Amino acid sequence: MTRRPTIAVALDGAGWHPAAWRDPSARPAELSTAGYWRSLAQLAERADVDLLTIEDSLGLQTRPFGADDTRTDEVRGRLDALLIASFVAPATSRIGLVPTVTTTHTEPFHVATGLQTLDFASRGRAGWRPQVSSSPHEAKHFGRRVIPPFDAEAVRRGDSALVRELFGEATDVVEVVRRLWDSWQDDAIIRDEATGRFIDRDRIHGAEFEGEWFSVTGASIVPRSPQGQPLIAALAHQTIPYEFAATSADLVFVTPHDDAGARSILAEVRDAEARTGRTGRPLSIIGDVLVVLESTEAAARAALDRLDEQHGAPVASDALVFAGTPEQLLELIAAWGDAGYDGVRLRPARLPRDLEQIADWVVPGLDRPDAPGRTLRERLGFERPTNRHSHEEVAA
Repeated sequence: MTRRPTIAVALDGAGWHPAAWRDPSARPAELSTAGYWRSLAQLAERADVDLLTIEDSLGLQTRPFGADDTRTDEVRGRLDALLIASFVAPATSRIGLVPTVTTTHTEPFHVATGLQTLDFASRGRAGWRPQVSSSPHEAKHFGRRVIPPFDAEAVRRGDSALVRELFGEATDVVEVVRRLWDSWQDDAIIRDEATGRFIDRDRIHGAEFEGEWFSVTGASIVPRSPQGQPLIAALAHQTIPYEFAATSADLVFVTPHDDAGARSILAEVRDAEARTGRTGRPLSIIGDVLVVLESTEAAARAALDRLDEQHGAPVASDALVFAGTPEQLLELIAAWGDAGYDGVRLRPARLPRDLEQIADWVVPGLDRPDAPGRTLRERLGFERPTNRHSHEEVAA
């Protein structure tokens, strides 16, 4: 890899395998406790993981996608990812915190201020994974719109009108959020006792956005946060999400399953950047892997087989399912790095078991220099962006 490889970990409940809560290492009685999430985040930080993502949605975890089911043998129910990250922030000091926050039914103003608050609470380690909601039953929680049934075949063909609409809306949400993040200039708070002015009103600006789904005027209620703009990370699998990432994100999580797929996805992402006219720094491309790790490949395969048997079927995942040793995973990470990937996001199948393996054996096996800086942007080599309104003072 030409850059220091990014190592991310994705946290979800008891792990990414539906039967993970039944593993001997699991702590299912603690899934809704603050201490559970704090301990996982601190374990990842001690291992020098760069960032962790926290999954979320507007509905219960369910199979098949977009529909309710009646299974009672899988984890159902989760805490709010943004609130988990805000709680974990003071208990950590280096790791980036990237919660999933849905764009489809949430107001951009609330998204912006919540993430700004996280950036303050973490002293500049906040990120955001925007996620669309295509589920009709999730829309019913809000009652403001009707989402048609999910057309999987249209999605596979890449011509789903619903997917294009949802990601078009998400693009506008990100734009509004970024405008709100910049609505206070860095020096808007002056605290001038002589004049009695706490703020310079001329350095606070409205978002002034008018779009197809909403209009937003006025400024954020939160001053510009330590990073200015927290990092935005998108998960993408095909053309429309790739284009969303190219227009709206700083880094993108992708899901190759083999070497050919890894090369093909890299090309598709770069093509999306060209089509959308992306300027500035290219997207950082991070490959996702769902991992079951043991000291031998046979033990890892046996562990996965046992989980699949408890689940009643092989685990279904958009990402590559890897069952092997830490050394074999390091070889995969190196191969993807040689292909042009900027890093990996590891999805532990079992928590905390596979996270412990990542911490004890995988990350220490990487040849990485120390991370620069204290903020998430600095850690990943991103500059702090200039406020979009700063040029107005120069022009004046």
